[in-house]
Amino acid sequence: MDKILEGLVSSSHPLPLKRVIVRRVVESAETPQSAPECRAMFSLSTRLILQGPDQFQRQVGRQVLEAYARHHRDDFEAFFTRGLVLALLQGGDPASLPLLPSPPLSAVAHGLGPSLDPAVLDYIQVGLRLLISCPAVLELFALLQGEALRLVSERPPAPLCARLCQLLSDFPQCLPRGRKPALAFCQQLVRSIAHFQTQGTREAELRLYVSQVTQVSGLLRSIWKAEPDTLLPSLQELFAIISSTDFEPSVALASLVQHIPLQMITVLIGSLTTDPNVKDASMTQALCRMIEWLSWPLAQHVETWVIALLKGLAAVQKFTILIDVTLLKIEMVFNRLWFPLVRPGALAVLSHMLLSFQHSPEAFHLIVPHVDKLVKSFKINGLASSAIFLGQLSELIHCMMYHYSGFPELYEPILEAIKDLPKPSEEKIKMILNQSAWTSQSSSLQSCLSRFSGKSETGKTGLINLGNTCYMNSVIQALFMATDFRRHVLSLNLNGCNTLMRKLQHLFAFLAHTQREAYAPRIFFEASRPPWFTPRSQQDCSEYLRFLLDRLHEEERTLKALSLSKLSEDMNEESVVQEVSSKTQLITKQPCREERTLIEKMFRGKLQTSICCLNCKSTSYKEEAFTDLSLAFCPPVFLENVDPPSTENSPEGKDDCMEQVSTRAFSPVAETAADGLAIGDCCEMVTNDGTSKDPPIDSNCENTKDSFPCKAENRDSLQKHVSEATPSVTDLLNYFLAPEVLKGDNKYYCEKCASLQNAEKTMQIVEEPEYLILTLLRFSYDPKCHIRRKILDNVSLPLVLELPVKRTASPLSPVSGMWSMGVEFSDTGENLAKKLKPSGAEEVCCPQLVPYVLSSVVVHSGISSESGHYYSYARNVASSGPSLGSCDQTQSLALAYPQSNLMAGEAPVAAAEKELDENEVSKEWFLFNDSRVTFTSFQSVQKITSRFPKDTAYVLVYKKQNSTNTLSAKSTNGLWVNGDPPLQKDLMDAITKDNKLYLQEQELSARTQALQAAAASCSFRPNGFDDNDPPGSCGPTGGGGGGGFSTLGRLVF
Repeated sequence: MDKILEGLVSSSHPLPLKRVIVRRVVESAETPQSAPECRAMFSLSTRLILQGPDQFQRQVGRQVLEAYARHHRDDFEAFFTRGLVLALLQGGDPASLPLLPSPPLSAVAHGLGPSLDPAVLDYIQVGLRLLISCPAVLELFALLQGEALRLVSERPPAPLCARLCQLLSDFPQCLPRGRKPALAFCQQLVRSIAHFQTQGTREAELRLYVSQVTQVSGLLRSIWKAEPDTLLPSLQELFAIISSTDFEPSVALASLVQHIPLQMITVLIGSLTTDPNVKDASMTQALCRMIEWLSWPLAQHVETWVIALLKGLAAVQKFTILIDVTLLKIEMVFNRLWFPLVRPGALAVLSHMLLSFQHSPEAFHLIVPHVDKLVKSFKINGLASSAIFLGQLSELIHCMMYHYSGFPELYEPILEAIKDLPKPSEEKIKMILNQSAWTSQSSSLQSCLSRFSGKSETGKTGLINLGNTCYMNSVIQALFMATDFRRHVLSLNLNGCNTLMRKLQHLFAFLAHTQREAYAPRIFFEASRPPWFTPRSQQDCSEYLRFLLDRLHEEERTLKALSLSKLSEDMNEESVVQEVSSKTQLITKQPCREERTLIEKMFRGKLQTSICCLNCKSTSYKEEAFTDLSLAFCPPVFLENVDPPSTENSPEGKDDCMEQVSTRAFSPVAETAADGLAIGDCCEMVTNDGTSKDPPIDSNCENTKDSFPCKAENRDSLQKHVSEATPSVTDLLNYFLAPEVLKGDNKYYCEKCASLQNAEKTMQIVEEPEYLILTLLRFSYDPKCHIRRKILDNVSLPLVLELPVKRTASPLSPVSGMWSMGVEFSDTGENLAKKLKPSGAEEVCCPQLVPYVLSSVVVHSGISSESGHYYSYARNVASSGPSLGSCDQTQSLALAYPQSNLMAGEAPVAAAEKELDENEVSKEWFLFNDSRVTFTSFQSVQKITSRFPKDTAYVLVYKKQNSTNTLSAKSTNGLWVNGDPPLQKDLMDAITKDNKLYLQEQELSARTQALQAAAASCSFRPNGFDDNDPPGSCGPTGGGGGGGFSTLGRLVF
């Protein structure tokens, strides 16, 4: 029968005829057959299965084998022996093996070669299934357990390995038994996958290759599940492969990642990133290859493990690896976005790599040239999945362009491509950037190491205290948070200049873009410190602020004068001096707003003083510029008289020396009788502790006139008023602007009467600044102790302040904002009262309440100006913030000075505060305490003095609303991607260089600490403060007079 069948399958008869005869042969298996006949049929069918030249012969061989084996089980058991299976697996010749009881040694070819075909494993699997109920199959299982380990150790190609894994999956009894064999099998199987190579590039070939790899990885998953002890060594083998440089492992290893339990991420990444035996080169190689796994289709969780490893490396501060890998692979990851199967994972990894790479635009700029083409392609696509993807990509691109503004030539095509896509809000962008930076990653993987000193969660940068420089730090942070001022400073083109403004621009740029937790402003401090300030000693922050603004103003004015001097080479030195002098005078008197300096545009206001002779009723006017208003504390009687408002007692209820107007160029005038500033008739000062003080003689003082005598018998009553009444900034401003009567020794010399006369002095704001700076006069000189004592009274800080501004049609004070005749901005020594000009013309008064919102508060902590500590609260308030319309004309007139309280009208203020409170930006307050920056709230600002009595508001900055003096969204130099203007190239280069240096410093520090981790134990005190630790403190027990309630003020270092 075997000869007939062999001749038939190789004959040229028609295929239908062959099938009929084969069916008869298969049916003959049901009849009794002798052992030799069965053996002959088994031998023939084996040769047809393994060596059949076509599918028909292999199919015939399988049908005959199964039919004869079912009906002649004993004969097949005698034929399908251990020797036969071993010979087949070791490469014996199937044509001769079945004819012999056992395979001859000459027919056995050890080792894997081209003779071992996957068909051999198919044949063995058929035989095992036919003998599954026979005892002999156990011997075959034992044989296959050893042979399976040998086969995978010899690195079989993907088709053969997949067929072996299918056999082992169907017959798990063939898997190696015992911990060591099972572990060795898993490790060798991982190495086998690493050597897989696809045999073609067509889709059908690739699909077959992927299915083969999936078959192999599926077997490993089954083993890991049944034998959990084999998982970790298998993963160690996997890392050893991808970190090796011996060969290029196959990307098919990505198929294993989806089978690793996600619960193991923390443990595995932690042990991997902190293992001292893992070298940087190995980690870099491994991470690069893991990123290449994103190319593997259908692999799940690859991006999860890649991102986890990136975060783990950031947590242990191995920034060199992160920088190298990002720059090497960022373009490859971006290119994977073109392929739908791997796009979600590639986008996740790309987003993390870009958002975390915040020290330099280098990585982002590598992919910028490719974004435009990608976006346009997906827009044409029109699929729903493409729209979702474009939205996510657009958000990522906006975040990066916001963080790295200043490259309009690169970003213009991108912005044009994504202009129709949704744009995230600025707050969302800031949140994403703050959460994604390397310096924001948790360091929980190394709990025994010190806390990572990265940028705080606020995204803001602190300023290092250089030795009692908190007075400068608090002022700089307040100016930095003045959004419009900061943007103007950053937009200036100051290349080649070595001016103070250039140094301020440098400082602002680093505060905005450095990765450091805190920046050391040494260069700016040395350049901006007033000459009379002793280094490393505490100073007055208000005095420093005035000096700084004055320096910046004078510097810019001088540079403008020089820039206008286009002199010929033949002009002599004398003519040059004359022209520069004339140019300077021209700028000083120039009525055009564009000629004003930046400081004038941002902080200059105008105050008009009028003195009306009560005898002849003639009035004299004078205007003077101010950058800040110094507000004295009003007597309790004044607070009682303002509610209800009364015009009768207003002139009499004014402290004779409360008018102190700080300007950039001159100190408050406090000596001349013409200005109504009396020094002699003053009462003793009363402070919170009940002690009395002699009349102050300092410019930052407050005196009391005869109308409020402070005699011993009524001190208790006055103290009661001080403690019970909490004045607000509104009250202090009312007191500042309230009229006063000049009489007695303080009479006014009237030129018309040609004699000293009683007069009424009135001050009105005629031009409001963009930023209103208010200084609360808290320090008064005590001649007994020879120190400047501090007034610790609490002051209520309104979130919204309405400033009364006099609008006049008088030629003397035009609305255009020109300087008044006879009053120069730089006047210092002359008696300004001599410049008062009599005027009989009546002015058309049009008072208006201009709304301001609180931008920042500088707090002094301590009991003396010579000691203590400064810190500041601030928030971002731009002109595009909440819109607060001014009051209508009727209400303005009703509230106009002097008929009623200047700051009355609680309803509009309350409505404005409510509108601001509903705005998300208004809730974002920051506490800047030298190096520390934390989130806080306006409630904390309001309650600071009630919680910590020595911590009091000192300098306030208010921002005018509905302002038009802002920078446009598009500058002359190019596009502004975010609110802040683009940085000059040299500034961006300096920041990038410093950021790289900082990352290297942190990495070196982390490695040093890792070596000492076994013996190290440390704890740290978290940022922020509780009810027993005021924010003004500088240590566990507080400092600078702000810590606790001790009466001893300490200097802060």
